[in-house]
Amino acid sequence: MSLQRKHEDQVLSAVREFAGSLNSGRKVVADISELVEATSPLPLSSLDNWERLIRLEFHQALSNTKPAKWKFWRQPTHFLTWIDLCSDDGFKRERTLRALSGAAPNRFFFAMAVRRLNDWVPQVRAAAYERLLSIANDSDPEDVVDVLCAVFPHWNSWGRMDENGKQILLKITSIETVARSLKSRLVSATAGPLASVLAQAGQATALDAFLPEMASNAIQPSVRAKAYRCLLDRKMVWLTGRKWEWSDIRYCKGHFKPMFCDRSLSGKSPIEETLRAASVDRSPMVRRVAGEVLIRESGTDWFCRSRIGYLTCVRFPSISSREGAIRSKETLANGSWRWMNIGSPPPNLAPRGRPRSCVSRFPVAFGTGSPLKLKSKAA
Repeated sequence: MSLQRKHEDQVLSAVREFAGSLNSGRKVVADISELVEATSPLPLSSLDNWERLIRLEFHQALSNTKPAKWKFWRQPTHFLTWIDLCSDDGFKRERTLRALSGAAPNRFFFAMAVRRLNDWVPQVRAAAYERLLSIANDSDPEDVVDVLCAVFPHWNSWGRMDENGKQILLKITSIETVARSLKSRLVSATAGPLASVLAQAGQATALDAFLPEMASNAIQPSVRAKAYRCLLDRKMVWLTGRKWEWSDIRYCKGHFKPMFCDRSLSGKSPIEETLRAASVDRSPMVRRVAGEVLIRESGTDWFCRSRIGYLTCVRFPSISSREGAIRSKETLANGSWRWMNIGSPPPNLAPRGRPRSCVSRFPVAFGTGSPLKLKSKAA
């Protein structure tokens, strides 16, 4: 039996048991612990399928479970519980959100509450705006971080969630305990789109103070590269969506163009020390970020190219190519050197199969066609 099938059987069995306890005629809230235990190991990648499965099974179990016949004068009382967030009745989902209090039982039910930010009923979304922040404050920070890491990479595809819903999630990220747990997850996790999570969560200022730690200690190279880029650029950049752009409307050809926003970081870090740390990182992805900054900052006053350039050229070829670009940039800016080809095209335009040694390059005096006179060793 596959793990997916095993989880489905456990969840369906727990839903049936919970539905039967609701129709038992007791005036107390039914025990949801078995359902919480069954939904705790569920992945957060296919919540729509799990929500649909629970909704159908719960409705069928309530229909099949009849109350005691000798109490025909009493209708069964259905208490609003966390499972009613999966109901197909918008009125019940709204009442459930407004009635719930305290912490979420596990990350699955907190994810069900977060999904109401993209609900198709406006009143349910309004109830989620009001109640979600207080639920997150009382819930386990690790459960909240699990849901945020699952939601942030894809929340731009939630077409019904407006800017208010995004601000609610960013306020949840700004909770001190949640911010620290999210920082620990970004540093210690070995898999997942955490660089995208860092970019989206970076819309709030809660993670600005942890960027140096993430840049130096994060396990994933993409997270370290993103943190170093934010520190070196002194701004946080994130994807806000994609806009269709026509390349040739006559033939109905086009593509989606990514749209970005940015904000300035709240703190300041020494850029030279950060650049040195990025240039000696063990990942080429991070060193390329350092190489781009080497080229961009080569003309600034603080930039000491001789020291940083020597440090990067000695060990890492991925930076030595950027160092060559710095030299070319300075050569063109100064106008003191140019290259001359003799009887052959430039190296980048040489035909295939032709040895590059035939491309002769000699330094010539700028503004003249005569090569520089070089002193011989004998002289």
